[in-house]
Amino acid sequence: MIDHYGPPPTADEVLDALDPEQRRVAKSVDGAVCVLAGAGTGKTRAITHRIAYGVLTGVMQPGQTLAVTFTARAAGEMRGRLRQLGVPGVQARTFHAAALRQLQFFWPRTYGVNAPRLVDSKVPLVAEAVQHCRMRADRAELRDLTGEIEWAKATQVAPDDYVAQVAASGRKPPRDAAEVARVYAAYEKAKSGRGQMDFEDVLLLTIGLLDERLDVREQVQSQYRHFTVDEYQDVNPLQQRLLDLWTQHARSLCVVGDASQTIYSFTGATPSYLLGFRHRHRGAEVVELVRDYRSTPQVVRLANRLLTHATGEAAKHRLELVSQRAEGPAPEFVEYGDEPGEAEGVARRVKQLLDRGVRAAEIAVLFRTNSQSEAYEQALADRGIPYVLRGAERFFERPEVRQAAVLLRGAARSAGGADGDGLAAEVSAVLASGGGWTPEPPSGSGQVRERWESVNALVRLAEDFSAGRPEATLRDFVDELAERANAQHAPTVDGVTLASLHAAKGLEWDAVFLVGLTEGMLPITYADTDAKIEEERRLLYVGITRAREHLVLSWALSRSPGGRAHRKASRFLDGLRGGSASSGASLSAGRGPVSRAGEPFTPREKRRKAGPVRCRVCGRGLAEAAERKLARCLDCPSNVDEAMLERLLDWRQDRASELGQPAYCVFTDATVTAIAEVQPSSAVQLARIAGVNRTKLDRFGAEVLALVAGRDPKGADEPAEEVFSVAPEDDVPAPPDDEF
Repeated sequence: MIDHYGPPPTADEVLDALDPEQRRVAKSVDGAVCVLAGAGTGKTRAITHRIAYGVLTGVMQPGQTLAVTFTARAAGEMRGRLRQLGVPGVQARTFHAAALRQLQFFWPRTYGVNAPRLVDSKVPLVAEAVQHCRMRADRAELRDLTGEIEWAKATQVAPDDYVAQVAASGRKPPRDAAEVARVYAAYEKAKSGRGQMDFEDVLLLTIGLLDERLDVREQVQSQYRHFTVDEYQDVNPLQQRLLDLWTQHARSLCVVGDASQTIYSFTGATPSYLLGFRHRHRGAEVVELVRDYRSTPQVVRLANRLLTHATGEAAKHRLELVSQRAEGPAPEFVEYGDEPGEAEGVARRVKQLLDRGVRAAEIAVLFRTNSQSEAYEQALADRGIPYVLRGAERFFERPEVRQAAVLLRGAARSAGGADGDGLAAEVSAVLASGGGWTPEPPSGSGQVRERWESVNALVRLAEDFSAGRPEATLRDFVDELAERANAQHAPTVDGVTLASLHAAKGLEWDAVFLVGLTEGMLPITYADTDAKIEEERRLLYVGITRAREHLVLSWALSRSPGGRAHRKASRFLDGLRGGSASSGASLSAGRGPVSRAGEPFTPREKRRKAGPVRCRVCGRGLAEAAERKLARCLDCPSNVDEAMLERLLDWRQDRASELGQPAYCVFTDATVTAIAEVQPSSAVQLARIAGVNRTKLDRFGAEVLALVAGRDPKGADEPAEEVFSVAPEDDVPAPPDDEF
């Protein structure tokens, strides 16, 4: 292994670190090469070692080499690996970052003015376009319209051609196609009128510049002679067109991807470019990577079996993975009575893994849609388990990390070099003096612990850095942090990851929980064609292949406690719950759900039946979690008592501090606001507010009721009423399964 800090390897050492198939990739430094790489087969390792081998043997020049991928995280990881391999001068960027860099360089020199300004978000402009067209759209509709505009631009469909293209392709737009076309045209007009561009424009304008100006195109093509494209199955027509211009006279082109992991067709991505690469590039070498170094044989067999039922073009090119790891536990299949029970069951199992020594950072809970996250956030918080929302605040933007960086920069300016105890000890001393770090973690799992975990991640990074570079100084480490921050290459923070299946692409954990696997959720309701169904299958495949060792797949028979148990497990699980991955849960008479190992699940308290949540102001059905908690649309007028809300927030902060937990572990902001609006006078009324479960009611109910009544919450210890049994006034129908 050479993926660590230390002296750069030689060309022979680069090859020695690879398996036979990876070595073939690394040695193919001239011409075209297509790498079909299954999940966990070391594709990033293969292509970064290929670049390093090409540079170290003199075939490639670092300044003439460009590697492109699809996320800033992946680009940052690639840059980090290339630095460790001794080739830091290679450019590794996303498609958009590479195009934007070229656009900002050549646009002023070509046209005498700066390039258009990049917009932060399309949504405000889309909202303005909707209003200009004298139409109305709520937030969900605005998101759908924005996504449709992105698809149109990525597939190079102009507003005037949109209606015809939608009809020809059989695509189902979020609104009438003519209305979408009008909004699309108004959006483009509003944007260009302000001298702005969006992310798709970055590619479009760069393509236009290279198309129109031969001098610019020749300069770019002479600058970059060697190209590597990661996740090539995710390329859309717009990106392929730009790539064709870049690589017209390239000396080498390496693409890597896996058609079975194509999950972004809604952005225009298609695996056809990957699958047709050898036909467009005659004589291209094709290498398959099937040795899976990530997952146990049990996980790999389940993933392989899932794809045996796949159909379509991508299925014809599926790779049969072969695990290189030792045997592990069989994947488990668990059935729950309702969604809250599923969330609580997952949290219980997470706690068991933590007690057995699995780190929180090596556990993930993955779901189909972000709206499913809240139940798992609450369930983990109830057990004091720290978690990280994928896509939430970036590591290097956290206040404690920014403060630590300032302290380290200041210390680096005044230090002459590492002290006698080494760099790691120096970093520890600096962060202990003003950054809140201590050798032992604080008790509890609240904000104090979260801040400590962030700073401790920097200490661990310093230990790894100094182990590979014993001569490194504090200034070297500060420079390393700056490079990582620029690349968003964050160190690991100890918390259970909550993420959508799409956001989990490219990541891996020791233990993975795939939740909510029901018909209507996976495949999702609007997957109404064979092609869309197959993409949903691939999405589950991506989820399964994220797990290294422990894998649990679960579903719930009803949405709410007491609801009709008429949901069905996902069709994708058919045929998977036998053999090496035996059925994980069954209903035994009089026993309730039973795990794969035969462990009976603890029955949950009965709760009131829950009906469709509707806005108490306008009556509209509510889908978003925050709206369901408030029982009203966010746009509808609030009758909140500001003074009451302030008292509740103060009380929540005090209780959170006492417990050593984040404030949201007591009640989320939406729940507190709902309490201030409803002002419940009894435990029954309090329990009707979303976010107030049995645990919350027992723990905080008396204090909240006392505070709402104007009494001192301290000392309020009267027992809460039995409110989770079915009461006549609560006996309302369960919501339909297609209301998410």
